[in-house]
This record gives sequence, structure tokens and C-alpha cells, in this order.
Amino acid sequence: MTSKLLRMLTIGLVSSALVACSTSPTGRKQLVLMPDSQLNEMGVASFSEMKSSTPASSSTKATQNVQCVADRIIAVLPDEYRNQAWEVVLFNDEQVNAFALPGYKIGVYTGLLDVAQNQSQLAAVIGHEVGHVMARHGNERVSTQLATNQALAIGYQLSGEDSATKAAIFQGLGIGAQVGIILPFSRIHESEADVIGLDLMAKAGFDPEESIKLWQNMAKNGSSTTPEFLSTHPSHDTRMKDLNAAMATPKQVYASLKSANKVANCY
Repeated sequence: MTSKLLRMLTIGLVSSALVACSTSPTGRKQLVLMPDSQLNEMGVASFSEMKSSTPASSSTKATQNVQCVADRIIAVLPDEYRNQAWEVVLFNDEQVNAFALPGYKIGVYTGLLDVAQNQSQLAAVIGHEVGHVMARHGNERVSTQLATNQALAIGYQLSGEDSATKAAIFQGLGIGAQVGIILPFSRIHESEADVIGLDLMAKAGFDPEESIKLWQNMAKNGSSTTPEFLSTHPSHDTRMKDLNAAMATPKQVYASLKSANKVANCY
């Protein structure tokens, strides 16, 4: 019975993939089931809720610095993203984090500015977060969850009468789907956003090698004890290794801008 159920899961997921297959900016095939307009509405609503619950920073200088870095990243985006009305907010919160949402919203927490120690390190974070939006990762994650849940539900309905054995099998399949499908996709998204962000920050005139130093700072700031295969994010060491592997072209782009005196000068 287990092999039959696994076969049904595979058929359900493959059928969904055939219906809504897309390609990310790096050329990776994606499953995208939701209209982008709906994700944009959700992003705008979430950002509005956050602005109502979390105060913005009162530091004019810090706010201007963040806006400058974001503006330079936005200026090098493809037309469909560059020509949107992006909103950038520096939130007064100690979290070491930032985000970008569908609907063209960027949020940075003041706590990040203690770890991202210069403009290029901040650009690495903002470029990464914008990379998530460009690659439609939010849509892909929702779509993967929907497809997985649908396949499990269909398999459960078609697998015969309820029993303790059946419940145990599907509980195991649910855990297996989480570890084997959803978490790896999240790590793929993070790694892909790192590469996209590296490209964006270099084109915007920020030193791409500072992205490595950023993650060194992140590692010093604190580390998770969760094994990488059970985490939604790659380990710091994995990220730095992957960034180094993708560094050659961004370094050339930045060197060219530097020789032409066109590098960023936000702060």
C-alpha cells in the first residue's frame, strides 16, 4: 500500500507542476499556482498591518541611509520591478532581519544595522530580499504547500477505510513531505536569493565581497542549533561557500564601476 500511495502523491504533484510551470531568474523550473496579483494584495495588506503595529525608526539619518541603499538596488532591477512604486520602511525593532514582500514593499529592522556594518553589507541583505520577490518565491512556497496538501488529501481519500495503520502512514508521509519537499525548497529559495542579491548589489555599486563578511557577522551574532536538513535556511558556512562560488562575475561588475567612479556612496 505504501508504494501505491507514494505513486499517487507523485502523480498529484507532477500533474500540478504540468499545469503551472514557471522559470525563476536563474533558470530554475518552478511550480506557481497563484495569481501574482493576489500575492501582491497579500503583501500590501501584511505591510500595512506591520506599519500599524511596529513603529518606524525616529532616526532621520538611519532612515535616509536605508532608503539610499534600497533606491540603488531598485534602480538596477528589470523594468517590470524598477518601474513600480516601492515603499521602504526602517522599523524600530531589535530583530536582526529585513524583508521584501510582493506588492513592492521593503522593511528593514534597526537591529540589522548593528550586524550589517556598512552600506555594502546592508545592500547584500536588501538585494537578497528583493531577490525573493523577483524569483516569486512567496508564490512558489504557497503553491508547493497547496500541491503537497492536495496530493496528501487525495491519497488519503482514495486509500480505503480509516484505520490506525492508515493514519500512521499518512502522518509519516506528511512529515516526509515537509522534510523532503517543503524545507529543501525553502533552502533552494534562500540560496537562489543570495545569488540574485549578489548580482544586484554589484550592479548597484556595492562591494559584493562584503556579503561574505555580513554572514561572518551573522555567525558571530548567533547560530541555530537546528540541523541544516531540518531548517528552512542554509547554514552560514553553506551560504558563504555558495557566495564565494558565485563571486567572480559580480566582482568584475563592481571593479568596472569602481574604475569609472560610479560606486555607491550612501554612507
